[in-house]
Amino acid sequence: MKKTVALCSAFLLMVSAMSGCSTSNNKPAEQQPSAPATAYDEEKTADVIVVGAGGAGLSAAIAATDNGAQNVIIIEKSNRTGGNLNLTSGSMSAAETSLQKEAGIEDTKASFVEDIMKNGAQLGNRELVEAFVNEDTDMFEWMLEHGLADNEFSLDKATGGKAVFAPEHQLYSVQRTYKPKADDKEHYSSAAHEVLDQYIKTLDNVTIDFNTDGVKLLANDKGQVLSVEAVTEDGKTIKYTANKGVVMATGGYSGNFKLMGKYAEHGADYLSSTTSMGEGLRMMQEVGANVDEKAMSYIPTFPMGVQTGPQSGTIGSTYTWKAGGICVNQEGKRFVNEQEARVDVREVALEEQPGAVQYDIFTDKIIADLSAAGGDMMYQLYFNPETGRAKNLVKSAATLDELAALINVPAEALKATVETYNKAVDGEAEDEFGRSFDATPSAYSLAVNKIEGDKFYAIPLKALVVMTLGGVSIDTQTHVLDESGNVIPGLYAAGECTGGIWGKFVSGGTGVMGPITFGRIAGRTAMTDTLAEGYTVKAVSNLFDASLFEKETASADRFDMSKTLKDGEYTATVEGQEGQMTVKTTIADGKISAVEIVEQHETAGVADKAISDLPAAIVTENSVNVDTISGCTLSSGRILDAVTDCLNQASAQ
Repeated sequence: MKKTVALCSAFLLMVSAMSGCSTSNNKPAEQQPSAPATAYDEEKTADVIVVGAGGAGLSAAIAATDNGAQNVIIIEKSNRTGGNLNLTSGSMSAAETSLQKEAGIEDTKASFVEDIMKNGAQLGNRELVEAFVNEDTDMFEWMLEHGLADNEFSLDKATGGKAVFAPEHQLYSVQRTYKPKADDKEHYSSAAHEVLDQYIKTLDNVTIDFNTDGVKLLANDKGQVLSVEAVTEDGKTIKYTANKGVVMATGGYSGNFKLMGKYAEHGADYLSSTTSMGEGLRMMQEVGANVDEKAMSYIPTFPMGVQTGPQSGTIGSTYTWKAGGICVNQEGKRFVNEQEARVDVREVALEEQPGAVQYDIFTDKIIADLSAAGGDMMYQLYFNPETGRAKNLVKSAATLDELAALINVPAEALKATVETYNKAVDGEAEDEFGRSFDATPSAYSLAVNKIEGDKFYAIPLKALVVMTLGGVSIDTQTHVLDESGNVIPGLYAAGECTGGIWGKFVSGGTGVMGPITFGRIAGRTAMTDTLAEGYTVKAVSNLFDASLFEKETASADRFDMSKTLKDGEYTATVEGQEGQMTVKTTIADGKISAVEIVEQHETAGVADKAISDLPAAIVTENSVNVDTISGCTLSSGRILDAVTDCLNQASAQ
């Protein structure tokens, strides 16, 4: 099996050079629509071409058919629909809904707009936020009418209704978040995905071409961007041409550490729960789409990333700071009030730390008090030294000196930090970050303790990215705009590939309803527009360098197969799609002789090929430095991470 290489990078460069869209030094160049770049294996035509089958893409396709499209083709590079909806339980938000009225909750769209602007640090685009809010209610009600109303919802304790507060984000002024659960939990993580996907399946005039990667946009001789070049899994080239418009719904760049590192000081060190590279942004830049450089730095994180792979992670926290624990950086120093109620304050504080990493420091007494108060669910799930899914991350020592050595932070600094903190707990000094030590229990404080005892613990957590907020500029009708603010005829965008809408932080439920709602607007606009002629298509002046989208040879960094391995059976557990994945690796005669997936909870029908084929490939190659299975990237990565853990165990014997 060949080693992993940058996906289609050679093809991308070849097509770019032949099409004349950009020059080798990335200076803008006019596209030459009349000179075909290549002969295609196949050409397809539809009223609307949608690139990406996530929430935005599915919604756009539905809206296009509702507005008269005879046929719609969705191009999807993976083997499944949903995009990031496969990675979230799918909280939704909308104002003035029937569910709020049933619960007796008074809400206004104007209030929703103001909350979004406030939560985004007043850096969002008010016109776009208003466009979202005004369309969002109708979109949400449409989903209720098409099956969502029958799903199970989390209920609000105060009203008993389906409109709730969502504490994982900054709270809205009223309950306007909805947490429905998917009925078919085996195939769907979110109810929103389930409703859209099931409805799409009823539309005979919508076709989804899976395992097909859109790589380039093309303009016709009228200056209208109506064609997409794509490459299939088996290397065939297809040209898709739209009669009405192309909707780009290609997602964000939260899996592109190079691009995040370009715009955030420690962005290259973040963990990510996605593999989204953001290639669609460069595709649109090549035909003139403006990208707001400032918005590209708006990369919200969770200050609770549990590392599950080289740079992959999942949401998880010890929450030991609720019972007296502290968080320190790589310098052994505290950097924030750990009990700060504003989540964004803690998010930014961690983002600014070296390596975007913190160590939760705690003791047995702190864990005991956390458990007694009922706040240890996530600790038990991930970090319990006996059963936790991420128990390998737990470091313990009899002294702070020993603990500092284990986590590689300066011992004197860590001891001084603990001493200063303990004095504040005793009331001998004010806490340097304003932390209160009132013994009255609250949502963020369950007990008061000093860092003292017979044993000390540390667990590393990193800034975790689940979505990005930068992307191309659009107007309220989702037209893609160029650097001068002009509409690029035929080109529309929705979802995470658009930028500057929400501001610096995302509001609860907009990560799901934003793409779905703007996708609806895009599909409708594409069908009702009159396209201008005579537009000059050329690349933007700040075209992203192609190297930012080249994937690293992930295999090389996974494990040094020249190491000596001790014979035996080794088991490792990693976080999976809907639960833990456990893999047993057998070493015989110093080589990998068997790989068995003992337990897994991956999505059936999606991860099947990785589950069936990858273990054999690892054994055949006697290496974890092998290609992931196309269309099963996340599941492949989990298998490889688990086997790598086993190899580390075998090499340490």
